[in-house]
Amino acid sequence: MTYQPGERVALEHTSDPHTLLRPGDEGTVRHYHPDQQVLEVNWDSGSCLSMLLEAGDRVRRLPAPTGEAGWEQVLDSVRVAGAAAGRDAAMWWAQNLIGGRATGDVHEVARQVLAGIDDVDPPVIDGLPTADRHVLAEDRDRYAEHTPQGSPAWEDLTGRQRDQTRWAWCDGFDAAAEAEVARQCRILLHPHGDDRDMSHLAPDRVRLGGPGVFAGDWAWTANGDGQMRIPVGFVGVLVDTWNGWAVFTCTRQVAEAIVADQQAARDRYRHQLAAEGVSGQRQDRMVDESMARLWFDGDVIVADETRVHDDPDAIERISPDPDGQHVVMGRAWTWLPVHPYDCDRIAGDIPDPPTPASTPETPAKGAPDA
Repeated sequence: MTYQPGERVALEHTSDPHTLLRPGDEGTVRHYHPDQQVLEVNWDSGSCLSMLLEAGDRVRRLPAPTGEAGWEQVLDSVRVAGAAAGRDAAMWWAQNLIGGRATGDVHEVARQVLAGIDDVDPPVIDGLPTADRHVLAEDRDRYAEHTPQGSPAWEDLTGRQRDQTRWAWCDGFDAAAEAEVARQCRILLHPHGDDRDMSHLAPDRVRLGGPGVFAGDWAWTANGDGQMRIPVGFVGVLVDTWNGWAVFTCTRQVAEAIVADQQAARDRYRHQLAAEGVSGQRQDRMVDESMARLWFDGDVIVADETRVHDDPDAIERISPDPDGQHVVMGRAWTWLPVHPYDCDRIAGDIPDPPTPASTPETPAKGAPDA
């Protein structure tokens, strides 16, 4: 069961020993938090006691007052209008804080805002566009503009109904503004310009058996703006840790991207040596001593580190598991879970947030923080 702002409820039971509310007292829903099952109510008596439904508090819905258009329909229309205004305000916020009018490191601003929204951090939440619940001089005009034909006139509303319309508009505004701010931040930070939420892939949320985005601890590189970024992150599933580093499985597509990235790194180093006047066999030797050679032999990845370790036997053949998943240089390279928002590109299909029933609960022992 869910509740909408503006709905009328009556108290059936509360375990709060200090409240003056009694069964049968009526009030208006202010907000409902479905995850915590907390129902915020403006009681007609003046109390603002919230109902902890999961702890045994109970209310019952009251029939909504009806007019020609239906009172709930009136509140829905006002709420939709507030949401439209909230989205507009969020777009202006984005322009000034992370868009064309912004200065400084907009990516860092976007990261801080998303983290603050996720943690319900008051300094961040207070900085978002919000409706002024106390100064609403345009109530009469707003009500007339956004309610269905046949709605009661503003002058005919009771004091409680006027409060309901104010709360409906403000709740629509605030919820939509916060959602649009988060969407704009995700678009800015997403390597593919997508607006999907990727907070479930943050390093501190990666668990054994769960998905993550991984890169080597060597991968951080300064971009043209001087910001430290990761050129490419690789989607995989964390299966183990090794000396505090991550071991993950990945698809053939991602494994090919890792092999290609290693070759690109070798090519960059080769060009650097050439610019320094190093060429021929000396150049080949220096590249091979610095970085492993990786290539596919059918379905098998061959990792040649003979010159890296000065060991003629340091050649590994990495076969896929029965599900076709690869562990590329696990327990050999220092891989880390990284935040997707720190990557310029992500190789692999970005997984959707898991359902609660499928979320791994065991944290990775010794999993390093990025």
